[in-house]
Amino acid sequence: MSLKDLIAGWAQPGRVDWIGLRPDRRVEMVAVDEAMISANGLEGDRGRAGKRAVTLIQQEHLAAIGSYLGRGPVSPDILRRNLVISGINLAALKGREVQVGEAILRFTVICAPCSRMEEALGKGGYSAVRGHGGWCAEVVRPGRVRLGDAVQPVD
Repeated sequence: MSLKDLIAGWAQPGRVDWIGLRPDRRVEMVAVDEAMISANGLEGDRGRAGKRAVTLIQQEHLAAIGSYLGRGPVSPDILRRNLVISGINLAALKGREVQVGEAILRFTVICAPCSRMEEALGKGGYSAVRGHGGWCAEVVRPGRVRLGDAVQPVD
């Protein structure tokens, strides 16, 4: 197989495990069972249009971040990402169109941790999230996303 073929491959669809909305800065996130993803991001979220409209993180990384802090998995609302996805390597989807529920997203840039991670997670929180903070995505096609929906590249 060529490197291009290897990069295009994936083992199984991922799954939406958690959906969260950030109604405003510094207010608690609201966990929901479903949300509409419009051109500007999730409806009810204070996100922004463009390449950072939707934020995603891997469920598997919540445990990694917690382990770097000497505890169990961190709660997704602390990291303030919109979608928690399990079962597929999100980093392998960079630049690709990905179906998430009824919507199609394009993963654009990593979600770097912000300085609030020290406040939210304690000493070393910022460093614990580095490389595990998830991805930002732009909306290619709006649509509804629900807990349990499949996440997979559009081939």
